[in-house]
Amino acid sequence: MMRKCLGITVFMVAAMALLNLESCARSQKLIGITVQPGSFTFLTPDSTLTANFTALGTYIHPPETKDITNQVTWSDDIPQLLTVTSGGTVSPSVNGGCGVVNVSASSTLDTEAGGIAIGYATVTVNNPAISYCPGGTTEPILAVVPESTTTTGNTVTSSPAGINCPAQTCGAPFPAGTAVTLTALPSSNFVSWSTTCPGATFNVCVVDVTADVSVTAIFQ
Repeated sequence: MMRKCLGITVFMVAAMALLNLESCARSQKLIGITVQPGSFTFLTPDSTLTANFTALGTYIHPPETKDITNQVTWSDDIPQLLTVTSGGTVSPSVNGGCGVVNVSASSTLDTEAGGIAIGYATVTVNNPAISYCPGGTTEPILAVVPESTTTTGNTVTSSPAGINCPAQTCGAPFPAGTAVTLTALPSSNFVSWSTTCPGATFNVCVVDVTADVSVTAIFQ
């Protein structure tokens, strides 16, 4: 009888331990994401070049760090300059522009109280053929995306100087707080600006550059 009770006790202890382990696994929470490498520079805007980023998740209950690259949502704040895949592979866009872009990896899976965990990396796209390309500047980048349906010869220029986009995406760094005036020419071809310029006066748009920002100029 003693042996039978002992066996039951051992079984119950093992079962409780298993339940505790399963409970811990279910309660594991994601508290942070680190993106590696933290920065990368493309020396040319060649769309065939790639950089691979990894997202490492930091968890508690129990503490653990693991690769969650294929579980996060990848994005960037100037999509006209980069192509980012769901697996963290980044390439310059085919537009040939340049600038500094923030790439992010985010997740709401297993976070505390339905929150979100986000990690960032910085990607610089340089273009030796364009004198105002950043090449690693820390100043915010103003990127302009000209879109045209039928006509050619359209340009967007800026004051202060830096932006001169002949029918392709381009960007330039400006000191934070600079009010940059963009002018789309010829005005006869111009249709509208993106919502980034709510107070635009037809083909003239003024952008307060406080952070990386992208503006679209639509031509007919």
